[in-house]
Amino acid sequence: MRVAVTGASGFVGGAVCRALTAEGATVHGFGRRGDVPAAHLGGASYRAWDLTRGPLRDAPPVDAVVHCAGSVTDWGPAAEIFAGNLTGTRAAMAAFPGARFVHVSTASVYDPFRPSVMVTEDEAPVARYLNAYGASKAAAERAVLARGHGAVVLRPHAVYGPGDRALLPRVLSAVRGPVLPAVGTGRQRVSLTSVGNLARACVLAATGPVASGVFNITDAFPVAIDDAFREILRERGVRARPVYAPARLAGPLAAAVEGAFLLARRREPPRLTRYAVGHLAVERTLDITAARAVLGYRPHPTTFAGAASWETSTTG
Repeated sequence: MRVAVTGASGFVGGAVCRALTAEGATVHGFGRRGDVPAAHLGGASYRAWDLTRGPLRDAPPVDAVVHCAGSVTDWGPAAEIFAGNLTGTRAAMAAFPGARFVHVSTASVYDPFRPSVMVTEDEAPVARYLNAYGASKAAAERAVLARGHGAVVLRPHAVYGPGDRALLPRVLSAVRGPVLPAVGTGRQRVSLTSVGNLARACVLAATGPVASGVFNITDAFPVAIDDAFREILRERGVRARPVYAPARLAGPLAAAVEGAFLLARRREPPRLTRYAVGHLAVERTLDITAARAVLGYRPHPTTFAGAASWETSTTG
């Protein structure tokens, strides 16, 4: 097969390139950076392409596209986030109009105002979101699904692994001396998604017999958030322990912090946001029955084994 991968210079896109080339596919990688190490791509070809500037005019013929590019921040100007997630998605679809389109979305399209308890794919999108990230990803999903046949949407949650620029760095940066401040009770369950599991799901969606559908993609089973935090800290050799604040206090505090950052027009994200509270303080679990049954998805359990050697930055 011939497969195009957008966001190939990034964390997820690079993993997808490597997984596809390992399966024998001819892979064309695209990303914003001009130069990407060959090892990151696993043998895929590469071209620079900023999707926010429109479709690629001389796109190669491909059988499928795995669209990994987009904005992953929960903080920043809404126009920039929508450009990365909605405008970029439309450009990718326009560049490859006849190909199967696998869109890597997010579990953030589920209702942020209530817990997600083994949610199924029909429970999103919803009417309102906390920020432009969730709203823009939901809008991109709608655009992709409007294609009908040939559109596949994958919804991972909290992707982690070597090269992670979001989950692991955020946890480590929150440590203060012997304490990792956290929210909730620590026993709330969460579904996480290793980058290896997600890459395998992308291969199945791009090359398998199923040409359309929406699928939650997570590790084999949910985990308690306290167990995940403690394993991360242990594997990274950080001598700290999680200490939990009640969610009823953290939510208003996060809103106040966000307000102060907005008034100061600060572009860097605050350490505490309502989005982060909403994803850590209550249950966020996804039902992956459909992915197992339809895609043949067989995920590994959550583990941070070996995280001491993980690099937490990538080409971008």
